[in-house]
This record gives sequence, structure tokens and C-alpha cells, in this order.
Amino acid sequence: MSKTRLEKIAEYDEKIAQIRNLQKQERQKHSMEERAARTRRLCSRHGLLEKMLPEIINVTDEQYQTFLEKAVANNYGRNILNKIIAQSAATAPPQAAGSAAQGNATTTAKPTATAQKNDTDEGEDESNGAMVTG
Repeated sequence: MSKTRLEKIAEYDEKIAQIRNLQKQERQKHSMEERAARTRRLCSRHGLLEKMLPEIINVTDEQYQTFLEKAVANNYGRNILNKIIAQSAATAPPQAAGSAAQGNATTTAKPTATAQKNDTDEGEDESNGAMVTG
């Protein structure tokens, strides 16, 4: 028994709806994975900052923002960051698009150590006059 054209159209409409639902589910999974990766990144980076500067725990959000603006969000901080990014791009092996996001935890630790080393090697640590050892 053959299907009528209307039955075939209804069947295709149902398949389209199923595929759209699968697409929606995949987008939600991707979004959740991105949020989880961002949360891990924020926690690990802030944890590193608290480890290096334990007194940062006691500051308000406004004080924290002022600290970041004066310490990092300026031309000096941007220049250091650009040097770190350039160094890691020159020495890092190429990654596939899917593995780049997953390998984020390992790539964030290296530039931080490099930044400390570069600051002390170049004598650019002017924040408190003390040499930082990494």
C-alpha cells in the first residue's frame, strides 16, 4: 500500500521537527559546555590571583575593579599580555578547533608563569620594587 503525497509530506514534517529538536538539544549542550568551561576558567584564574595576593580576598568589588584597572587594564598590562600571547602562539603546537577549548586549562597556566619570569628578567616589576620569583 503506497502512501499518499499528503502522508509523505506529514512524515517529512515530522522528521524535520525531530531534527530541529535534536539541533536545539545540541545547541543547549554546547551552551552548557561553554558555561562550564568559563566557570572553570574564572575559578582557576581567580584562585591563582588569590594564591598570589591573599589580601585580595578582603577587598570589595569596587576596590577589586580599581585594582585591576590600575594594575592590569592599562597599556603596560596590555603590552605584557600581548607578549605572552605572542610567545605562546609561537611555541604552542597547532590545535584542532574542538581541542582548543578543552586544552584551555593547560595553556592558561604557562603564560602566567611566563609573565612572572618576563617581569623579573626584564626588571619591569615596578609595583612594589621587590623582585618576584616564580
